Amino acid sequence: MSRALSRERAKRGQRADDRRAETPLVWTFDGDFATCLFDMEDTLRRALVQVGEVSRLAVMIELSLPALSARVAAGDAIQPSWGRFLETVASRYGLPHPPRVRHRTTKGPLATLWIAYRS
Repeated sequence: MSRALSRERAKRGQRADDRRAETPLVWTFDGDFATCLFDMEDTLRRALVQVGEVSRLAVMIELSLPALSARVAAGDAIQPSWGRFLETVASRYGLPHPPRVRHRTTKGPLATLWIAYRS
């Protein structure tokens, strides 16, 4: 009886390990806003090809508000580039949900792209 119980526990542990999330992929982007968006879209496309078929996928974009403010002060326009970027990402890549956008109040690169997936 104890052998069967230990085999069952081992199987459960193995299944839990199979469902474990992989380490997220992270890229940072800096420079003018439109170029960052084009680079981010290209990186997203390449990353989706790299991870292949996965059971779950989450995409998050972090925008640094101080860096964005500096870009706007330098003359960069946020729209229409941002709207086109979100529309393209939502329609072209078959993501189950649009990317989550989180705003940071700390200095750093303009944008950080996070891709988390589970095999």
